[in-house]
Amino acid sequence: MTEIKIEKKPVWPWALLTLIAVALLVYILAARETPETQTQPETASLIEVRENNATVEAYVRFVEVDSKGMGLDHVYSNSALTKLIEATNAMADEVNVDVRADLDKAKQQAEIITADKFSTSHADSIKNATDSLSNALQKIQQEKYPELANETTELRNASVAIKPGVLTLDQKEPIKGFFGKAAEVLKKMN
Repeated sequence: MTEIKIEKKPVWPWALLTLIAVALLVYILAARETPETQTQPETASLIEVRENNATVEAYVRFVEVDSKGMGLDHVYSNSALTKLIEATNAMADEVNVDVRADLDKAKQQAEIITADKFSTSHADSIKNATDSLSNALQKIQQEKYPELANETTELRNASVAIKPGVLTLDQKEPIKGFFGKAAEVLKKMN
């Protein structure tokens, strides 16, 4: 019987050829992806995401939910002013805008309205406080939210609608209107 000789061919050239083909395919696919279509790292999208400010949300809820309204004791007006001052301060801190001077003026006026519940000048104090708060919110808007210029103009107009020298209880709607407008502005900033 004759012996049949089987010649074994080396496998490594085929393996090398396969590796080169895979590398070439990866290169072609990577080259097709332009810089515009490349995905950004995960952290870049997280920068744009921010949580709503809890102090602002508390003020907005207070204005939207409070049904007691205004009374002789001026608790509503004082609470609304105090919460609005806190919310404005929280928003200013969040976006790094200094409005302390305006908020200090508003705080002084908010304290005055509960000192003597039978005083006839509460509207003057509320008006002064709303003017200061309008200034503060407008500063924040001008520096960080230029698209909200109309909203802060409406807020200023709501403050102007509060008339000094008129009893607070005779102008409940303009005062509540100011608090509602302030809630709208803060909600949009938040």
